[in-house]
Amino acid sequence: MIITIVEMSIAFLLIVSVILQQRGTQAGVVFGASGQTYRSKKGIEKVLFYSTIALAALFAGFSILGVLI
Repeated sequence: MIITIVEMSIAFLLIVSVILQQRGTQAGVVFGASGQTYRSKKGIEKVLFYSTIALAALFAGFSILGVLI
């Protein structure tokens, strides 16, 4: 029961973090438009990127834990 609630909370936060990342991109970048240069992530963009990875790992871990229990 508690694992399910935690998993749903993590899933919600993961969805929000992905949507916030998508808000800053343009359609041309997604489809590989030429002329785009690579830039490094800075500030809040970097924190959001790493928190998305951490949330995905937590979600996967709790999903596996929920199956095993």
